[in-house]
Amino acid sequence: MQYIQSNHIEEKVTAFKKLCHARSLRVTNQRLEIFRALSASKEHPSVEAVFQIVRKNMPKISLDTIYRTLSSMEEAGVVFRVGLSNRARFDADLTPHYHFVCMECGEVFDVFPQQGQDAFPLPHQVKEFGEVKNVNLQFHGVCHRCRKAGNDVKN
Repeated sequence: MQYIQSNHIEEKVTAFKKLCHARSLRVTNQRLEIFRALSASKEHPSVEAVFQIVRKNMPKISLDTIYRTLSSMEEAGVVFRVGLSNRARFDADLTPHYHFVCMECGEVFDVFPQQGQDAFPLPHQVKEFGEVKNVNLQFHGVCHRCRKAGNDVKN
């Protein structure tokens, strides 16, 4: 698993706490541990993977608690759910970016816009429907690893 440097994680945790306060979401030890697990990984971990990581520091935490906490964090807009509906993964990086989701293995890759490029140019008519709070754009396809292995999805 690819990890992010710990000093960068603590900066993210500080920003996470401020965002929680701004969105009236209590900052609990469980939420902090779950957020740290998400922030430490570049791999967009699944609920089960987050559970395995958090359990090392909180051995009595249940898988159900992880599900409910991630759901409440998603509703508050402090994390994103990405991936395929039957293989949801989570992302704590709220900077504007896209995701490429492999339809075979479920792996999720970050795709950042080029320097100076608007990450999410919204069509003008979107404002007719209401105020956009966030955008989650996902590209679904087959990653190079699965393609090489011959796991290409036939459509």
